[in-house]
Amino acid sequence: MRHDAHGWWIADAGPPSPLPPLAGDVRADVVVVGGGYCGLWTAWHILEAEPEARVVVLERERCGLGPSGRNGGFVNSLWLSLPALRERFGATAAETLARASRDSVEAIGAWCAAEGVDACYRRVAHLVLSAAPHQDGVGAAAVDGEEVVALTREQAQAICASPVFRGGVLVRTAATVHPARLAFGLRDRLLARGVRIFENSRVVALRGTTAQTEGGRVLAGAAVVAVNARSGALRPLRQRLTVASSHIVVTERVPDVIDALGWSGGEPITDGRALLHYFRPTPDGRILFGWAGGRMAVGARAGGRAEVDSEVIARTVRDLHRFFPALAGRRIEHAWGGPIDVSPAHLPSVVALGGRGVHAAFGFTGNGVGPAHLAARSLASVALDRRDDASGLAIVEPPTARLPPEPFRIAGAALVRRAIVRKEAAEEAGARADPVTRAVSGLPARLGMHLVR
Repeated sequence: MRHDAHGWWIADAGPPSPLPPLAGDVRADVVVVGGGYCGLWTAWHILEAEPEARVVVLERERCGLGPSGRNGGFVNSLWLSLPALRERFGATAAETLARASRDSVEAIGAWCAAEGVDACYRRVAHLVLSAAPHQDGVGAAAVDGEEVVALTREQAQAICASPVFRGGVLVRTAATVHPARLAFGLRDRLLARGVRIFENSRVVALRGTTAQTEGGRVLAGAAVVAVNARSGALRPLRQRLTVASSHIVVTERVPDVIDALGWSGGEPITDGRALLHYFRPTPDGRILFGWAGGRMAVGARAGGRAEVDSEVIARTVRDLHRFFPALAGRRIEHAWGGPIDVSPAHLPSVVALGGRGVHAAFGFTGNGVGPAHLAARSLASVALDRRDDASGLAIVEPPTARLPPEPFRIAGAALVRRAIVRKEAAEEAGARADPVTRAVSGLPARLGMHLVR
């Protein structure tokens, strides 16, 4: 088994040749810090609104080699979160946001078709299923009979016959993609439109709307920061997110197992855990299986065991075999992990950073493929100082939820994570966790916030 920080998707796609770093000073209308989905989509939306705009993207490593290129490839809307959105923002704003997120799911597919990017986009429903008695009822609050539909055990088993599935919900607006191909395709299309992208160009200072790297500066009229888990390095955001990690394994090609499961539709599936499992078939007949139960990271540190953790991968493989016993004896070809920027509200936010003309997006909480497109629409609008539907979405300058400072944040989050791991393991074994474990694992819900995925 190959175990590294980049994962199977990136290896399968083959990363494009690196671009040179910034050298000297350049001028731009907008500088985008971060070459993942959110930053690249922001650049795209800026050009759609103002085709003559001068846009520069600065990426500390290489575009698409971070979380954007190594996630599960689930393109989800926010429809499943509609009950929580209504409670947080009110019915009208919540429903507007949910519809906008649905539009982003569809827009990504339309963009791939229009631009000729083969990102294996497949419009298919997302299933959220109970895999143990304590998960029963998962997603039920969002059922409306249209966008979110209840599934019985028999209906769930007819879609994918894992022995652990007990029923759940089907979310109609969803899709899957090859995440690395999408990221690399977006990078290429931006270059073709004249966007200047500098890789291996870590921003060491952002003074107003001027971004400075070790090799030069971008003097811009507006600045956008879209750096995922590294957002915690920004002073205004340090108490607005935690950094968790999620880890994935992918099997050898197993079309026989997929056929035996009846999983012909390619539906992406998650279970009802707090530290959820997520899984899907790949376009070439493998099974990808992830667990959002990786370790917490201090501050904005995104490397180390957030990316390569043999202990977490061993547990992920055990869980894979529990869901799909027919995979016993089949080869695991690749394993990897990556950081997650966890918002206390479980929602992305678009906020101003200090001075005029500087904005950031953060807090995708492991659901970034679709919502990154959505947040980028808002980022592009605020960067261009537009007052439109995108800049008026509820994720723009939402109510602030703050977390304790370090080291209390990492200590508390790690304690809660360990308690949730113990609690969910006990429940899946048919037991009940001890009172202390139950109390600690329930702290985030009682405080009305998320500390882990």
